[in-house]
Amino acid sequence: MRLEVRAGEIFGLLGPNGAGKTTVIRILTGSARATGGTARVLGGDPKQARHETGYMPQAPALYEDLTPRDNLRFFGRAHAIGKLESRIDELLDFSNLRSRERDPVYTFSGGMKQRVSLACALVHRPRVLLLDEPTAGVDPRLRAEFWKHFRDLARGGAALLISTHQMDEALLCDRLAVLSEGRMIACDTPKNLLDRGTTRIRVWRGEESVEQTAGNYSEHLPDLLRSYGLDPAVTRIEIERDTLDEIILRWIKP
Repeated sequence: MRLEVRAGEIFGLLGPNGAGKTTVIRILTGSARATGGTARVLGGDPKQARHETGYMPQAPALYEDLTPRDNLRFFGRAHAIGKLESRIDELLDFSNLRSRERDPVYTFSGGMKQRVSLACALVHRPRVLLLDEPTAGVDPRLRAEFWKHFRDLARGGAALLISTHQMDEALLCDRLAVLSEGRMIACDTPKNLLDRGTTRIRVWRGEESVEQTAGNYSEHLPDLLRSYGLDPAVTRIEIERDTLDEIILRWIKP
């Protein structure tokens, strides 16, 4: 299978621990070598890819004795950014760190360190963002803020590749790839992946109930209801769809 992340797209990587999600991202950053196949970023020009790719590892790779401003300055100088102090001001406002900009990072909570890490990944305005578990250990409010930022970046034309264990986050992606033991076993939109699951439909006639299983309930439910002829004795209908978790677990179960 071929995995391609397009400009303006949020692409999610799913799979159990050891499936290869972080390895894929490390190969794309150039910090790991592929044992087979090919991996290209922005057409395959290493110099262009290095200057136009932003990387946020799962564990923040920051200089914790430095302040957020100094961390941003360090990474910005590495990319030889013009008007760097102005860009740093933008990112401090973007990440809501202005009030703590001169405090050492080691005094920050895990969520605040993630904010600094994301800001550092964005300092050079990359066209490609590689984010490895970017919301690990952050509270629900910050997660929502991060995903708003991700969607804004995609609308601006950036391509985002995000690994995650959070199924609710996976549903926010435009497309998903499911990895298992280093292989991609599925790649599709969240909706289409959910449609590969099954749906349990239970229909009550008075006190008696009948349960049926359907593949794609949006297609099969009308047939099921027609079989009852819109029977006025039908008192209740329950529909229970497989979750994305359940679908993926079936695919990767040994």
